[in-house]
Amino acid sequence: MVQCWIRRLFGLVLVLPLALGLVGCGSLLEATPSEEATPDVLPALTATHLSGQERLRVVATTSLVADVVQQVGGDTIDLQVLVPLGADPHSFTPAPQDVAAVANADVVFINGAGLETFLEKLLESAGAEVPVVPVSAGITLLEGAAHAEIDAEHEDPESHHDGGDPHTWFSPRNVKLWTQNIAESLSALDPAHSTGYAANARTYTKELEALDLWITDQVAQIPPANRKLVTDHTVLTYFAEAYGFEQLGAIIPGYSTLAAPSAQDLARLEDAIRQYDVPAVFVGITLNPSIAAQVAQDTGVQLIPVYHGSLSEVGGPADTYLTFMRYNVKAIVGGLRQ
Repeated sequence: MVQCWIRRLFGLVLVLPLALGLVGCGSLLEATPSEEATPDVLPALTATHLSGQERLRVVATTSLVADVVQQVGGDTIDLQVLVPLGADPHSFTPAPQDVAAVANADVVFINGAGLETFLEKLLESAGAEVPVVPVSAGITLLEGAAHAEIDAEHEDPESHHDGGDPHTWFSPRNVKLWTQNIAESLSALDPAHSTGYAANARTYTKELEALDLWITDQVAQIPPANRKLVTDHTVLTYFAEAYGFEQLGAIIPGYSTLAAPSAQDLARLEDAIRQYDVPAVFVGITLNPSIAAQVAQDTGVQLIPVYHGSLSEVGGPADTYLTFMRYNVKAIVGGLRQ
C-alpha cells in the first residue's frame, strides 16, 4: 500500500488549488485543553442475556477501535467493523449492511470525541436502542496548536470546528484508558466472562506501556530543535503532547480531512516551513496527497506517508494498533532526526 501511495503521489499533475492552514510564523503554541469540548462519558450498562454458546455481538466504528476491542474481548465476542480498512473515518458513509450490523448489535464501540460524524444518522436508521460506548471517555481533549492559532488569527468564524482533537489514539497513554473502558463495558454486558476481559486488559496494558517506553527511546534520536510537526490535517496533538513535539502547522486547517483550506494559509505555512527549516511533511497514506505535493514542490520538503485513521491491510506494516504506532514513529523519527 505504501508503494501505491508513493506512485499515486508522484504521478499527480501539480497544478492544484493552493490551500492550507497553519500557525502564525512567529510563534509555536503547545496543545491546551479544549474549552469547548464536551467530555464523553461511559453509558450505564446492564447484562445482556446470552444463551448457551452465544457470543456478545459487538460493533466497532474504526479498525483502530476494533483492534483494541478484540485484544480485550478475545474469542468470546463476535466483532464487526464499520469503516473499512483504508477508508477515512471523517468521510465515511454507512451502507445498508452497516445499519443492519448496528441494529443487531449488543453494543457499539466508538472512538468518540466527535470523530464519527456519521453516527447520529446511523443510529436513527438502525432504529435500535443499542448502547454506544465512547472508548475515549475520560480523556481530556486537547486543542491542537495549529487549530488554536488559526482560530485566533486567521480562520473564518463560520468555519470554526468546535471541540478538541478527536485523534486520541496517537498516544498509547490514552489507549490505556480505552482498554480500561472497553474491559469495564464488556464485563458489564457479559459478566460471565468478566475475569477473562480483565486479564486480557491487564496483558494489553503492559504491551501499551512497553510501546510508550519504546516511543520515548526512539524520539530521543531527534534533536529537540527538530521536533516540529507539519501534517496534512491536525492529527498529532496527543502524540506531540506526550513526547515533546510542537505542531508547526497543518495543510488542512482543522481536525477533519473535510475542512476547506485557503491560499493565504498555504503561503503562511510555506513561510513557516522555511523559517524553521522543517525537513518533512507527514501525510496520511489513505488521503489524497495533492495539496501536500504542492507544498513539497514549493519548499523542497520530503513527503512521508503515515497511517492516520485506519490500520493497514492484514499482513501489512500497520495491521494492529501496536504496529501502527511503531510504523508511524519510525517514519517520524526517520524524517526529523537529520
